Amino acid sequence: MPFPFPGMDPYLEHPSIWPDVHFELIRGIRAALAPQVAPDYYVAVEERTYLVASLPETYLGRPDVAVVREADDSSASTESATSAALAKRPIVVELPSEDEVRERYLEIRDAESHKVITVIEILSPTNKLPGEGREQYERKRRQVLRSLSNLVEFDLLRAGEPMLMSPRPDSHYHGLVSREWERFKAQLYRFNLADPIPSILVPLRRGEDEPDLDLGTLLAQIYDQVRYDLRLNYSKDPVPSFADADLAWAASLLSKAGKR
Repeated sequence: MPFPFPGMDPYLEHPSIWPDVHFELIRGIRAALAPQVAPDYYVAVEERTYLVASLPETYLGRPDVAVVREADDSSASTESATSAALAKRPIVVELPSEDEVRERYLEIRDAESHKVITVIEILSPTNKLPGEGREQYERKRRQVLRSLSNLVEFDLLRAGEPMLMSPRPDSHYHGLVSREWERFKAQLYRFNLADPIPSILVPLRRGEDEPDLDLGTLLAQIYDQVRYDLRLNYSKDPVPSFADADLAWAASLLSKAGKR
């Protein structure tokens, strides 16, 4: 099934789909880069694991302070009786649980010394929301930026807060390339819904030829191979949604492709 968008497919951002897309992108990027960097380097899949607290959806946005209405004297006895009855009838509540989160990323390593040359990250929702996932990623990001390793970072998710940089990204999506010999400057590749995903050069050591990573072509290939079209509901708006003008453009594109 042909890939319906010129760049990123926003329907792939759905929370139920994205973990699978992330996994396939890690595999695909490794397969694309490994032949280009051999025999001096190899591409390793690494993983970080941590626990995050999760609450039922009904608790989201619940205030920390409750405002209680003061009762008048006429209703005091009735409310007192009601309170006594409530005290005798416990209810079942849900407490925060801890979910294990596994995030995969890539490292290009020297084939002889195994030194990390380049770290390649694809952001996950937990990286962009407040909490343990973002704190863990920000620590890792700072470590890389203080090291002699390069960083390649893709943000293909519109929800949440982008990573710290100045100026703040003003596009739907972006890719970041930070070469260790250019710290603390980096190249930011911006693209919106209607734009193709730009191809980037992945840095190795200074002065060496840099392999080309065409993420747009790779994503289209994965979409076709895995048949994501069978899992996506193009009759509805994507999650998260877009501004009206972007939604109208996407609807027109999908209609012409026979998906609406």
